[in-house]
Amino acid sequence: MSRILIVEDDEDTRLVLEETLQDLGHVVAAANDGLRALEMAEQLHPEVAIVDIGLPRMDGYELARRLRSSSDGTRDLKLIALSGYGREKDRKRSEEAGFDVHLVKPASVDVIAELCRLK
Repeated sequence: MSRILIVEDDEDTRLVLEETLQDLGHVVAAANDGLRALEMAEQLHPEVAIVDIGLPRMDGYELARRLRSSSDGTRDLKLIALSGYGREKDRKRSEEAGFDVHLVKPASVDVIAELCRLK
């Protein structure tokens, strides 16, 4: 199973993802803003991060760039954007920030769970 970091400021969404992924056997940590997520990433060394784009204190794009440029082992994690922003320019911006996948809310929990499986 994977070590997963969820970064989501909507409590209900965060809790559903956290509980679902834990039930599947993953080790999960969750943060409600980008700055806290950076702290948690240093401790957890996640293999996957599910990141909302519209976060307080630091948006998901900046968080992705920082995770990708980090020397603490998060550079190669799978980054999944989970956002209400779904236009082509939003997807392009996600790609430029370093996200591997861009999902638009509401995204299927089954799709998210499949993306969290590492091969």
